[in-house]
Amino acid sequence: MAQHRLGIIMNGVTGRMGMNQHLIRSIVAIRAAGGVALKNGESVMPDPILVGRNEAKLAQLAKANGIARWTTDLHGALKNREDTLFFDAATTKLRARLLHKAIAAGKDIYCEKPIAENLKDAVALARAAKQKGVRNGVVQDKLFLPGLLKLRTLIDSGFFGRVLAVRGEFGYWVFEGDWQPAQRPSWNYKKKEGGGIILDMLCHWRYVLDNLFGEVKSVSCLGATHIPRRWDENGKPYKADVDDAAYATFQLAGGVIAHINSSWCTRVRRDDLVTFHVDGTHGSAVAGLQKCWNQARVNTPRPVWNPDVPQPIKFLETWSEVPDSMAYDNGFKAEWEMFIRHLFEDVPFKWTLLEGAKGVQLAEAGLRSWKERRWIDIPLLKV
Repeated sequence: MAQHRLGIIMNGVTGRMGMNQHLIRSIVAIRAAGGVALKNGESVMPDPILVGRNEAKLAQLAKANGIARWTTDLHGALKNREDTLFFDAATTKLRARLLHKAIAAGKDIYCEKPIAENLKDAVALARAAKQKGVRNGVVQDKLFLPGLLKLRTLIDSGFFGRVLAVRGEFGYWVFEGDWQPAQRPSWNYKKKEGGGIILDMLCHWRYVLDNLFGEVKSVSCLGATHIPRRWDENGKPYKADVDDAAYATFQLAGGVIAHINSSWCTRVRRDDLVTFHVDGTHGSAVAGLQKCWNQARVNTPRPVWNPDVPQPIKFLETWSEVPDSMAYDNGFKAEWEMFIRHLFEDVPFKWTLLEGAKGVQLAEAGLRSWKERRWIDIPLLKV
């Protein structure tokens, strides 16, 4: 059977996320497996060219992963008609401008989020792609996590009955960088470089809430800069001038209430770095990155409030783990394969630049809610 070539211009893959999740665990893994299988028995082999600013890093990364092509000349790469897909995982600050260049060059688009720093620019990108007729997709990785896939199974089976509320906890302690190196790059804490946890994480929560529990209709968000002084990668102190924590409540279609705390200033005492606790009339569940636990109506314990005696119920022991029902692949790789099949089989792909713009819309509304100290409605977004 025939094997098709897909030339991919991969920009920003020398960074942590681009290198580990998109290059090594997705594209390199797909190449090692012989490509993406199509329904007609044919396959697609990704042929990436790595693009960035640091020649030495690019050469080393390409050699380590068996990739023949790399360049520091993005303009030249966009001119190559044989490379039809542009992927970007560089900083948010540059993304909209780079995507516009790629769209103008007629490239299909696949990119990380946020797709832009503000809603106006995000909508402009979606419109430009539509007008140019290029196919496009945005990474929505958390939908493909094993924990959330198990949660999706519970929802589809009717396990919850009517869903009442969702409580999310995301985050961990990011070291300040003075006595121990920070786990996140310093640009995350600088406004001029597109940092801030609201812009970063509310884009994620939009697609998680929309796809699992109901479309987001309004938001109330309080941000905070808990740690205003940090140290960068060179050990130099700097002022952190954006939010490093956000406390947001969402009203969803169907009456579901969601609340999600996002923080780079919290020490973890829960099952995972992110957990979603879902309560319904017939059952509840808690999902993390990999695992999911549930408690049905008939197995719900009957606690009685009595602060004068030690709690007799071991609550954690009253939950059952949802078993693995399939082999779970890397979530980034799974979505890459879906998008590649979309390009070659013309099957629908719902997570477009418009969906990415919805994430920016919610982040912008969250920032506005914090500034104006009030609820902000989320209108239907069209391009």
